[in-house]
Amino acid sequence: MSDSFADVIRGRLTVLFSKSRFGQFASVGAVGALVDNLVLVALVESATLGPVVAKAISWELGIAVIFVINERWTFATFGESGTRALARRFLRSNVVRFGGFLVTLAVLAALVYGFAIWYVAANVIGIGVGFFVNYVCESLYTWQVHRGGR
Repeated sequence: MSDSFADVIRGRLTVLFSKSRFGQFASVGAVGALVDNLVLVALVESATLGPVVAKAISWELGIAVIFVINERWTFATFGESGTRALARRFLRSNVVRFGGFLVTLAVLAALVYGFAIWYVAANVIGIGVGFFVNYVCESLYTWQVHRGGR
């Protein structure tokens, strides 16, 4: 292992600062957030679910949409090919984004129940808080951009 720890960190930071990939990730996140919020509102208003339970359902649907678009566009040249590799990435993505989900859910619950903020606004704020953590973890863990393309 010839790379120093500082070199490894520098290399990882370099791949994270790809403006085009970051822009794509943000765009895909906006689509996922739209799906998340539409499903959240539909479940709270139509199915009479509470915001926290509805968020759990809307989150997974948003994550599935985000994964598919990221796989085909944002990170299309990264990660191994094949069905098993795709399944592993989907599983990793769910694990990574579960951390973001917990952040989003905590923000949503704190803002709705602690500060009486409208649940949709609280959800959007929570999504924003978890965005950067998701970008770093998805880039480095799910698609492993620091290892190069396919």
